[in-house]
Amino acid sequence: MTPIDKIYLVGFMAAGKSTVARLLGQRLGWRAEDIDELIEARERMTVADIFARHGEAYFRDAEREILRLMLPLRHTVVATGGGTFMDPESQRAIHLDGTSVWLDVPLATVIARLPPDNRRPLSADRAQMERLFAVRQTAYASAQVRVDATAPPEEIAERILDVLGLA
Repeated sequence: MTPIDKIYLVGFMAAGKSTVARLLGQRLGWRAEDIDELIEARERMTVADIFARHGEAYFRDAEREILRLMLPLRHTVVATGGGTFMDPESQRAIHLDGTSVWLDVPLATVIARLPPDNRRPLSADRAQMERLFAVRQTAYASAQVRVDATAPPEEIAERILDVLGLA
């Protein structure tokens, strides 16, 4: 078995991917990268502004491009965007490059965690968000590892380390 040298965190918005990636990076002494943050830095605007000005297709193209830039990195924990794993090309790349870990949270937890500031463009319409959540569950379920992410982030990070044999 190949030793694990890269972890991709996948899951719905507000699942804790960014926070858990930073914690895992600290615990492992690895770098932690956040695809949404990298896109925001490159575009010099928030994800919400990118969606508003350029649309979702533009954002998804940027997401694929940033993911490609992540591929050569080793000893890295990558927090993907909520939709990254929906793209078949991105999902294939993630499966070939590292270990995918689904931070699984119920919709009620997502809703409770979302800030009311509309910073998350796909959360503005509740019915649309519920449909999106249901559709994405199938893609997330193809991750190599599934972790219940309703616990505090430190506990989630420890669970991931245990499951992957990196504790």
